[in-house]
Amino acid sequence: MPAPAPRPAGDLPQRAPLYGRARYWFDNTLARGVAVLIGWLAVACLTVVVPASALLVWTDDHAPDTPWAKTAEVWRSVGQTLRLGGEVGSPLRVILSVLLALVALFYVSTVVGLMTTAITDELVALRRGHSTVLEHGHTVVLGWSAQTFTVVVELVAANANQRRAAVAMLADRDVTDMEEELRTEVGDTGRTRIVCRNGRLTDPVALARVSPATADVVLVMPRDESDEDAEIVKNLLALRATVGDGSRVRVVAAVRDARYRLAAELAAGPDAVVLEADDITARLVAQCARQPGLSLVYQELLDFTGDEFYVVDAPGQAGRAFAEVLRACPQSSVVGVVHADGALRLNPPGDLLIGPRDRLVVIAQDDDTTVPTAEPAAFDDSLIVLRPPAAAHPERVLLLGWNRRARHIVRQLAGRLPVGSALHVVAEGGECLTAELQAATTEAAPRLAVTFTPGDPTLPETVNDVDLADHDGVIVLGPDRGPGLEAPDDRTLVTLLLLRERERTSGIPVRVVTEMTDDRNRVLAPVAVGADFIVSGKLVGLLMVQISQNWHLARLFEELLAPDGHAIHLKPASDYIRTGQGASFATVVESAARRGECAIGYRSRDLAHPGLDHGVRINPAKAEVRRWNADDAVIVVADH
Repeated sequence: MPAPAPRPAGDLPQRAPLYGRARYWFDNTLARGVAVLIGWLAVACLTVVVPASALLVWTDDHAPDTPWAKTAEVWRSVGQTLRLGGEVGSPLRVILSVLLALVALFYVSTVVGLMTTAITDELVALRRGHSTVLEHGHTVVLGWSAQTFTVVVELVAANANQRRAAVAMLADRDVTDMEEELRTEVGDTGRTRIVCRNGRLTDPVALARVSPATADVVLVMPRDESDEDAEIVKNLLALRATVGDGSRVRVVAAVRDARYRLAAELAAGPDAVVLEADDITARLVAQCARQPGLSLVYQELLDFTGDEFYVVDAPGQAGRAFAEVLRACPQSSVVGVVHADGALRLNPPGDLLIGPRDRLVVIAQDDDTTVPTAEPAAFDDSLIVLRPPAAAHPERVLLLGWNRRARHIVRQLAGRLPVGSALHVVAEGGECLTAELQAATTEAAPRLAVTFTPGDPTLPETVNDVDLADHDGVIVLGPDRGPGLEAPDDRTLVTLLLLRERERTSGIPVRVVTEMTDDRNRVLAPVAVGADFIVSGKLVGLLMVQISQNWHLARLFEELLAPDGHAIHLKPASDYIRTGQGASFATVVESAARRGECAIGYRSRDLAHPGLDHGVRINPAKAEVRRWNADDAVIVVADH
């Protein structure tokens, strides 16, 4: 091989400066291990300590005169500074003293290092959320989703009258981030302690960190997307493996897709309650499409800030008829009975006699405010009206938008709307939407006729082409959430803006029911006071907490939301009482009882305030007297 050509003189590499070469050599020596690092530290210390000690000795007026004595004094100063003993005398004595000092220094340093490492590891473990929660009777929340803050807020409200309550949360997230978000969104938690832990929800070892076996109830939060329902099933299997098959811990879980509900129920065990979020949302939308303001009633009943459902004992009520008990609770609204065998009867016949071990289903401010009286509240018989309900007539509903819950909504509307009703769908989509519509049309026939017009509900021309006067109500749906897509509520708000403008220019009032995913967007919606909003995630979260606090409510809400059976209705006050006159709510309760219904409140447009309660009054006192107007509505629990 020929030798390489010599490099021109001008191309010779320049030699690195002395400082750079010294730094490079120093870095290489440090990389050789701990022993070299200790050596350099010793050299650095001696470089400072020895000259300083010599200066102190040679400048001291009381220092020895001979150089040997001064040297010994310098050694003693160096030894005291570095904790080496500083012994003087024979070389053996000095060496032994230095050896003992080094052993002591090594021992103390090792102990301090081990203690520091242990404390640091423990602090890191605490911040990572890997320690075990030692609680009994607490509430466990598994998972982190859009419903988390709603659930925590309601649990704090439910535990407000408890001396000591704890909520243990487990999610595969950083504990510090979880705690910070909870402080920001929830605020003061009062007497309820919130404990966050980190771990995979499908890992039994991680689940054990929140002690689910000793908890009162475990809430398994739904995921934000329906394609993550399989994770819920795995989570429930891991939970069952953690607590054991013989555990009596109560479990409330939620899935979005109906296909995973059975698997989730099998994984959770026979005593668990598994909710189907999409089905619940569809039922609420279908109910509110026919009864404006119904969503406000459910909002009042599901949160813990006002009055809600309770199952309470009925001392002294045995042998009394249910119709009499309705007026016997001055501060509560009785709506049903739980028999001794656990069977729940909502709005039973008025002549049903209360058994000695029966319990009452009531709407009250708290579970200890239901105190029956021996004498029922008085009513004015002259003000009672027994007007028969108006005959049902076919309705026309407009559906703007489409998502995975729309097919459920169509099916629910077909079961609730009178025969001969029609649904007109305006949405954009391809072959998938066409197939969904064909399936929904087949399921709804023959009770409900479904028609379809392709179009984008966020475009003015699409909304303007629809004859709003020809429809009894409008349902607005946002698209499904997906990667790369805008937020569903953004498109919903645009559609609501166009509807409000159309309402203003045409003078035609529009009755709108809107499904939203984020409750914070509800206040931005440009609609009339008291409009209906179904915030699917929030309502499911509220329902989970209600069931977790009272197990009987699972069956109660299942019946209230079912297409048949008993449900909540808003009916004209003129069907119950003479309008234009003052009457007590006890009179309204008696009028409803004579119709086989349970009156639980009213809605007055005169009391409506934007952003507040919208005129809805749940569980007013029986003695409350007010002037009833023709546009007031009585809220009742009645048969469909």
